[in-house]
Amino acid sequence: MSVVLSRTLALLALVLASAIAPRAAAHEVRPAYLELKQTSADTFDVVWKVPARGDMRLGLYVRLPADCVNLTEPQGMFTDEAFVERWSIRHPDALAGATIHIDGLATMLTDVLVRIERLDGTVTVTQLKPTNTSLVVPAAPTWWQSAATYLGIGIKHILGGVDHLLFVFGLLCLVHNRWMLLKTITAFTVAHSITLAIATFGYAHAPAAALNILIALSILFLGPEIVRSYRGQHSLTIDHPWIVAFAFGLLHGFGFASGLTELGLPRSEIPLALLMFNVGVEIGQLGFVAIMLGVWQSLKVLGFRMEAWTALLPAYIIGTLGAFWTIGRIVAAF
Repeated sequence: MSVVLSRTLALLALVLASAIAPRAAAHEVRPAYLELKQTSADTFDVVWKVPARGDMRLGLYVRLPADCVNLTEPQGMFTDEAFVERWSIRHPDALAGATIHIDGLATMLTDVLVRIERLDGTVTVTQLKPTNTSLVVPAAPTWWQSAATYLGIGIKHILGGVDHLLFVFGLLCLVHNRWMLLKTITAFTVAHSITLAIATFGYAHAPAAALNILIALSILFLGPEIVRSYRGQHSLTIDHPWIVAFAFGLLHGFGFASGLTELGLPRSEIPLALLMFNVGVEIGQLGFVAIMLGVWQSLKVLGFRMEAWTALLPAYIIGTLGAFWTIGRIVAAF
């Protein structure tokens, strides 16, 4: 590892650690889900799913238009770490042009996915955020609006998944050959795409607690390997990093899948959602890699220098955060 590269990575590691340490569990903030399925010319069945822990739920509440009439009273129950309510409504214009608002969202760190399915088969999918808590229902939805929503969810999921990003950063610290870096990132992408699809279609499932521990261990694993690489030693990870990236990518794919599977989307919606969500994840991941490489190249051109002892900081920061998350998640699991 060159002196400039190692010290630049050390600086990037310090910046990255300071930015993500307070958000160690950020990717675990789950979205809420609102579904309105049209059952006649002016009626809808409503499903409202809010993240919960035990018998405590997030303070998010649906505010439908004033001219909506409840045909049945909301019936709620706690299930699978969520609070789910179901009821039926009537609206004279089948919700066209109506405004749906989520009370309490402005003060939360989560999002709300709103899905409206009409009798003619058209679907509206919109993501509401703390900065955008209302939806005006379009009279004529288009497929690309739904595609753009899932794309945005994928980008946000990877950029909010600080442990995933730290693993990718660890690969950048470990691999110094551009061809090998491309090969390694591609292996990671292919692997997590496989398990993302498998988990989203429901063919396999990984317990969340065990999965989070294993993802933290994958980060902890990279720390010592980076040290060995710096010292000129050899191992399977150092000589063939793409193999390790592929193996751990399978784990991370199950983590990415949580961004979709927790929404409980209808099976007919999964292909589009899976495709655009995965594209969003790749855009976010490649954007992160491009920024890190861009900063490294800029500092290299500027002749940036740091003390020699900082060369191993990336390894120690990655290993320390990996150990911290591993211990914390084991304690939380048991």
